Amino acid sequence: MSMIRFEVSAGVASLTLDRPAAFNALNTAGILELSAIAAELSQRRDVRAVLITGSGDKAFCAGGDVSTFVREADRVGTLLQEMTDPLNIAVARLMRLDAPVIAAVNGVAAGVGLSLVALADLAIAADNARFTTAYTQIGYTPDGGSSWLLPRLVGQRRAMELYLTGRTLSAAEALDWGLVNQVVAPEALEDSARSLAERIARGPTGAYGKVKSLLLETLANPLEAQLALEARTIIAQSQTGDGREGVRAFVEKRAPEFRGG
Repeated sequence: MSMIRFEVSAGVASLTLDRPAAFNALNTAGILELSAIAAELSQRRDVRAVLITGSGDKAFCAGGDVSTFVREADRVGTLLQEMTDPLNIAVARLMRLDAPVIAAVNGVAAGVGLSLVALADLAIAADNARFTTAYTQIGYTPDGGSSWLLPRLVGQRRAMELYLTGRTLSAAEALDWGLVNQVVAPEALEDSARSLAERIARGPTGAYGKVKSLLLETLANPLEAQLALEARTIIAQSQTGDGREGVRAFVEKRAPEFRGG
């Protein structure tokens, strides 16, 4: 039985975590499915935006399926290895897609669910959404890129606060901290996220991918290296179909028709 609903329409790939009875928690099968979808997305040129959400109105994703850790306590180390290996591959692939990733947070985002929000390029939350790291509350440590992503989004001090106190952020606090871009009423979330995804899917996907790569490099590079990388990137993008179309449309005073190159 599939744990993630996956479909592509109008250039938008929609991933819906679909275990509402378990608050859309990810078990090994769900993580393997996510990893397989991420692998497929990395090869598809027709996908120009990715939208991730959860099924139901209670949870975006409550994290890993903790009940499995209890049931398989005698092999929990092996189990976690089986989960984190494909999870790490999925996170890296999603972050390196040219297509921007949008999270539509429809409820609780905890543990690896928070990682999925953090890896997204843009995030919209319902005003009843809640955000928590959850890991230390069960005596565990972060996974899914959480310890890499959160300090970059909210700062080292606030990330440490989330881990050490187990604090839960409201949607308004997540907006104030820079964890999400927008907060809307729950009934407006689906339409708002879909509208944003479709607008982005009409944009210059190749340029978006290069922007994502530049921002991933920026904290590791000294200024001079980043300047050189920017120069190489803009030169390369100027010679693509979308690069040519964009400047031509600007000069001709019309809307560009980007094809994702």
